[in-house]
Amino acid sequence: MAVPSPFPKAELRRRALAARRDYARSLSPELRSELEEKLAALLLPRLIGAKIVAGYHPLKDEISPYAVLDRLGDGQRAALPWFLDRDSRMIFREAPAVAPSPWGVLQPSVDSEALAPDTVLVPLVAADRRGTRIGHGKGHYDRALAHLREGGAVFTIGLAWEPQIVEARLEPDPWDVPLDAIATPGEWIDCR
Repeated sequence: MAVPSPFPKAELRRRALAARRDYARSLSPELRSELEEKLAALLLPRLIGAKIVAGYHPLKDEISPYAVLDRLGDGQRAALPWFLDRDSRMIFREAPAVAPSPWGVLQPSVDSEALAPDTVLVPLVAADRRGTRIGHGKGHYDRALAHLREGGAVFTIGLAWEPQIVEARLEPDPWDVPLDAIATPGEWIDCR
């Protein structure tokens, strides 16, 4: 269940979603693919020590992590979010995404192995350079990341198109889990 934010994020989320949609839809399929390849080239050298990298199956306007996940090295495993139902906590199961989730987005099958990633590629609606992230407002990632961090270190990397990075400082809610870094096709932002 989503908890209402005491800070006015709804309008910022609405504007950021519209800007992300407009930007993504302005890209030709070729340019979009080229930008996602640039993201992979920037990110893959930073994932060399990772054992289990969690990504996500992208919504239409989100930058895709698949150029990264499809090129993980020997001994590395890719995981994706998985939900039993709309009210369950998000967990990660080994890729690929082959079955519909409760929202219709593809997720791994129920038979895929549950994994605890050490690196999580996080989708976002907007983020500032300190690692404060605005998502879709349901809290799935914040709860999942908090749970993973109870078991040890987890490195979080927000993936975004350049226009999703806001220069203004965003005010985090008490339950927001900050990102350790953000990657766009043209920039690595260390948020620690």
